[in-house]
Amino acid sequence: MDLSGFDIVVIALVVFVILVLFAGIKTVPQGYRYTVERFGRYTRTLDPGLNLIIPFIDKLGAKMNVMEQVLDVPTQEVITKDNASVSADAVAFYQVLNPAQAAYQISNLENAIQNLTMTNIRSVMGSMDLDELLSNREVINERLLRVVDDAVGPWGIKVTRVEIKDIQPPRDLVESMGRQMKAEREKRAQVLEAEGSRNAQILRAEGAKQAAVLKAEGDREAAFREAEARERLAEAEAKATQMVSDAIAAGNVNAINYFVAQKYTEAMAAIGTSSNSKIVLMPMEASALIGSLGGIGAIAREVFGDNGDAAAGSVRRVTPARSTPTVKPFTTPES
Repeated sequence: MDLSGFDIVVIALVVFVILVLFAGIKTVPQGYRYTVERFGRYTRTLDPGLNLIIPFIDKLGAKMNVMEQVLDVPTQEVITKDNASVSADAVAFYQVLNPAQAAYQISNLENAIQNLTMTNIRSVMGSMDLDELLSNREVINERLLRVVDDAVGPWGIKVTRVEIKDIQPPRDLVESMGRQMKAEREKRAQVLEAEGSRNAQILRAEGAKQAAVLKAEGDREAAFREAEARERLAEAEAKATQMVSDAIAAGNVNAINYFVAQKYTEAMAAIGTSSNSKIVLMPMEASALIGSLGGIGAIAREVFGDNGDAAAGSVRRVTPARSTPTVKPFTTPES
């Protein structure tokens, strides 16, 4: 089919319109911002989504990533305040807040942030002693963040974090620090051991003291009870002696026989139970002891009446029938 000139013009116009539409429609992905330039001058910023520009007049400029980004800071040598040489590296986190400023205020943005961070690391770490440098990383990170963030503010950049990754002192310095740490730990161990020994001695002394106090209290209580028992025994003996004395004063000779017989039997029991006595040879009249027993029976009859007769009879039944000697009461020369 032959096309006339008018048909060719219409087709050309349709193709031109399609090309214009494709040139004027721009799609911006999420997390990015595009700048628009008109005749080489910045006019506006395109947000994520579908955007329209004037074809052949406006064109896209910089495509800026507005997500938070990570920048590695390479290792560098730092001289501390006390002239110690250390190696340090870091990592920085930043985010583009103003795409136009980040695109047109600074050239090679990442390189600028990296060099700015490196110079501030040397400045901040160089103003500190080695011991302070190794033990205060949080302080270093905070100072670096404040300084770098203030410096990149005019570029439309926000530095969110700056972290020191590693600090490497010289090898000989590391060895001397290891020896120092070992000496400090040995010192603390000796101090702890000495304190433990002292506490143990104190506890043992307190235990011995308390034991001595308890023993003394026990001895005192035992002595008190023993004295009380002796006192009661003495009172009983005194009472018995008084009763015998009263009986003698009343003319009861049998009381004397009872008293003598009691002491006689006690003495013989003491001699017989002695640990160093094996055989005892001594003159002894059995009639005297039996007479004393007879005196005991007489006293019982006088005190208890008929019951005393029964008790005396039982005493007489206990004595063997084949050896019943005549008991003579003990009399003094005056009687």
